[in-house]
Amino acid sequence: MWRNKVKEYEKDIVEDLKGLLSIESVRNDAESNVDEPVGPGPKKALNYMYKLGERDGFSYKDIENIVGRIEAGKGDDLLGVLCHVDVVPAGAGWDTDPFDPVETEDTIIARGTLDDKGPTIAAYYAVKILEDMKVDWKKRIHIIVGTDEESDWQCTDRYFETEEMPTIGFAPDAEFPLIYGEKGIVTFNILQSGYEEDDDEPEVELKAFFSGERFNMVPDTAQAKLLIKEQMTNVVQNFETFLEENEIEGETSIDEGFLNLTVHGKSAHGMDPSQGINAGLLLIQFLNNLNLDKYANSYVKFANDYLVNSPNGEKMGMKFATEEMGEVTTNTGIMSYTDVDGGQFGINLRYPEGFNFEQSLTRFTEEIADRGFEIDMDKHQEPHYVDKNDPFIDKLLSAYRNQTKDLSEPFTIGGGTYARNLDKGVAFGAMFKESEDLMHQKNEYITKKQLFDATAIYLKAIYNICVKDDVE
Repeated sequence: MWRNKVKEYEKDIVEDLKGLLSIESVRNDAESNVDEPVGPGPKKALNYMYKLGERDGFSYKDIENIVGRIEAGKGDDLLGVLCHVDVVPAGAGWDTDPFDPVETEDTIIARGTLDDKGPTIAAYYAVKILEDMKVDWKKRIHIIVGTDEESDWQCTDRYFETEEMPTIGFAPDAEFPLIYGEKGIVTFNILQSGYEEDDDEPEVELKAFFSGERFNMVPDTAQAKLLIKEQMTNVVQNFETFLEENEIEGETSIDEGFLNLTVHGKSAHGMDPSQGINAGLLLIQFLNNLNLDKYANSYVKFANDYLVNSPNGEKMGMKFATEEMGEVTTNTGIMSYTDVDGGQFGINLRYPEGFNFEQSLTRFTEEIADRGFEIDMDKHQEPHYVDKNDPFIDKLLSAYRNQTKDLSEPFTIGGGTYARNLDKGVAFGAMFKESEDLMHQKNEYITKKQLFDATAIYLKAIYNICVKDDVE
């Protein structure tokens, strides 16, 4: 029944999604202002969702241009559907324009199709279809739309300062069948405040080094600017050998006497850095073999000693795992160095319940102080967990199983979704087992089958919860 109902809306779903995808809703602090707190792109995408709601007869409420909601249903209890319309930067290497969606017979290709614009439109249409059916609502629904999920969550932080907290809710921003637990997520900077003494006369000066744009993305490009005092040819040859041995792409160029090195890796979501190739840490490995000036040498050796080949925090002394939530993971998402300002590493660390992060960080902070480095905390979110036997979860799971006949069990993840804003919030789709996970990667796409199947599942789930009967 539900999938057939979705068929009536397929063309509209695709067109509305393409409209949203065409907005480059990447956070841009350089152009932020009161009307556009995280830049013009995210605000434009938020307004787009308001316009859809207005077109379809829903009321909406904007909160300070950074977050808002579309309202439906009636009743005392409130279901929250927590979505976001901001996206990570496109990155390099796309086969098409990432913000000019390409529709093929089976797919839609653009940044945000999986994370989180496709699922947002699917959830929106589930509510719209039920409204068009004139169902007898038993609960209210707030489709909460954020614009800063990929960075600092300023949107939901602001929203829940003044707005009603849903009693139950889900974020369509992960995988089916359902995610009931999420690791703790910490972002912090390691800042260089000094250096270790080194009496060797340097052969190479590192003038600048940059890699990465976001804590939660594996950087796919890294660049270094070097002043070579002698034997530049040897450095170039060694670099080419390094690229060949590691089976990676890169190039060199000479500009006004400086040698520029570039390494290309593979972007991936920071929750599982093993899925990517960290270009910055690879270039660090090469730089570590050079006789660098003492400030740069201290920066590079620190990274090599603590961050390179340490995806589970083992070199930082933070290795830990549980059976239910898995291992600690670490992603060095941002790296920068100049010979004027020194160096910085932006770390995204995710940990399971039971790991004493504060104690580990205190020990690590004391350890690195002797090497001229200090910690600057950015954000810390505790692990999130909902009892998987809760009746609310059963309603969602039964909807998924009804539509797919798949009896897979719910699970926990290393990612962080808006679900953790709610006491009883879970992540629910929209990726399936067969979906190719290109979140935060080049050539991100969603299949039409996935998009329409997810809409049908959300349709059934919201019907179960907000129309059919109550959930404790």
